[in-house]
Amino acid sequence: MVFRLPLGRIIGGAGAGELMSCCNLTWAKNLEVSTTQSRMSNNNSSSIESNPKVQKLHQIIASDSTDGWEKSWQQEHTPWDLGKPTPLIKHLHQTGALPNGRTLVPGCGSGYDVVAIACPERFVVGLDISDSAIKKAKELSSKSWNANHFTFLKADFFTWNPTELFDLIFDYTFFCAIEPDMRPAWAKRMHRLLKPDGELLTLMFPDCYEEMLHPMGFKAVSIVDNNMAIGLRKGREKLGRWKLTPSKSLL
Repeated sequence: MVFRLPLGRIIGGAGAGELMSCCNLTWAKNLEVSTTQSRMSNNNSSSIESNPKVQKLHQIIASDSTDGWEKSWQQEHTPWDLGKPTPLIKHLHQTGALPNGRTLVPGCGSGYDVVAIACPERFVVGLDISDSAIKKAKELSSKSWNANHFTFLKADFFTWNPTELFDLIFDYTFFCAIEPDMRPAWAKRMHRLLKPDGELLTLMFPDCYEEMLHPMGFKAVSIVDNNMAIGLRKGREKLGRWKLTPSKSLL
């Protein structure tokens, strides 16, 4: 059985765990990845497919292609949710390696990454399509010391039209949650939402981001191994930092 993610739907969290295994299998079978990557995923496919948490998530999504992700949050079946910030994004913030300014985290889920990087110099918008995810994010962060420096919004990334562009966009477990034929639209939205001098930060597996981003005028400033990757992504995940080449970027 191939785990198929619903068209245009997003994973509501910045995490890893069992769902990463599932994403790896889907990527290897739906994308033109390298032979080596395909073998790695095929070798793990039986254990992935037999994972009870992955099986249950598949059943929830398959039962309702429109509101499957919302149901997974309602049933508190969110194996991708780490329950804490993504280690690398927290490290980049703490070491001053993130741009300041207006920031977007699409598919924010429980909002751990949003809260972790929000500060007086960086206002962060957490976006998710799930009402339950946004409700949870607001509840968890209600007493945060930096509550004035972030907000959570329920909206569809592909149709949402903010009034301001962003200096930084952070993507993790979001690109992998949309069908491959939606990825060009993902790249167009990134181009549309980012300021001309802004930065797109991606935690990547597999390495097909450049294929999507280059036609939209993005160039990689750096692509390096993520030495703080979690679980099955260790040794395979990379951190990509992207900038727009001089061109138009309008709402």
